[in-house]
Formats: sequence, C-alpha cells, structure tokens
Amino acid sequence: MVPATLLILVASGCAKDPVPLPASASAPGSGGSAGSTAAGRAQPAPSPSADAAGGTSRTAPGGTDSASAASGARPSPRDFSDVAALKDVYFDFDKYDIRPGDAKILDANAAWLKSNERHLVLIEGHCDERGTPEYNLALGERRAKAAMGYLTALGIQANRISIVSYGDQRPVCTERGEACWAKNRRAHFLAKPG
Repeated sequence: MVPATLLILVASGCAKDPVPLPASASAPGSGGSAGSTAAGRAQPAPSPSADAAGGTSRTAPGGTDSASAASGARPSPRDFSDVAALKDVYFDFDKYDIRPGDAKILDANAAWLKSNERHLVLIEGHCDERGTPEYNLALGERRAKAAMGYLTALGIQANRISIVSYGDQRPVCTERGEACWAKNRRAHFLAKPG
C-alpha cells in the first residue's frame, strides 16, 4: 500500500510538461469550438498530423510546431522576434474561430506582410490554464491555424508562415480570473527576414 501512495504523491507533485499530440486523431467539426461530453466537461480535441498547407507537424520543446512548407525545413521559433506592427488576436473560451473585431487586426497584419514580402511569420497559438496540457496544445494549434488560414485567404503565401502551439505554457498573465485568462487565449505573431 505504501508504494501506491508514494507513487500518487510523487505524480501529483510533478510540473506540467508539454505532451506530444496523437497523430492518428482527427480535427473537430466546423464551428470553431473544441469537443465536449454530455456532462459539459471539455475533452481533448485531437490534433491533425498535417497542417492546412500540406506541411508536417512535429513536436518542439515547449509546444507543437507545424511547418508550412512541404519540405519541413523551417526556421526555429528562436529565430523570430516581435514586430510592433504585428498585433495579437484573441479568442473566446474553448474556441478557435476568428472574431469580427480580430479580423481587422489580421487584415492589418496581412497588409504589413504584403509590404514586407521578404519576411517570414511565426504564429504562436496560446491558451489559458484551464484544460489538460494535451487539450491546450491542440487548441493552441487550431488557433494558430485559424489565423494562418485567414492570412492565406488574403493572399499571404503559406510557405511564409510557420505555426507553433504552446498551449498554456507561456501565459502573459498569471492571475486567476476571466480578465487574465482572456489575455492568454491568443495568437501571437513574430517575424524574421527571409
């Protein structure tokens, strides 16, 4: 009995680590929200194994990383930096659809990318702390892909865009409460000369 109790105590004291997402799962249906059960409890939404542009997904330290180019040879997220002109977009709880107000921000981001054609962009998907690590990584990836899809629909070449999901691992606000959580549900944009 003591070994089982010890195992439970040790396991409950461990920090959250990013967990690789299963490649065999399929994406949820349209509607921009993740899966749930009849009891209303959120379930981990599966992650697709390839991104919208035909690239491959791979696990990176601290998150999931998806390359847009079919070759998979993409720069490291560390190669990108913040650009003042590229603004974050935010998401409702448990959603990954682009809100009308945030569409205007993405329009401005696309305009910057069109006027800076030699730059590559990295879109980071982020979540608030609610949900399992697996669920948040998958939801963060969907948020980054939603932003990428919007930009490509405006004419930005998919091979200029990389995405990564950090789930809930890189919050901008660490307080508990809706006002703080809303700041963490975002797609963050970084760029680098290509």
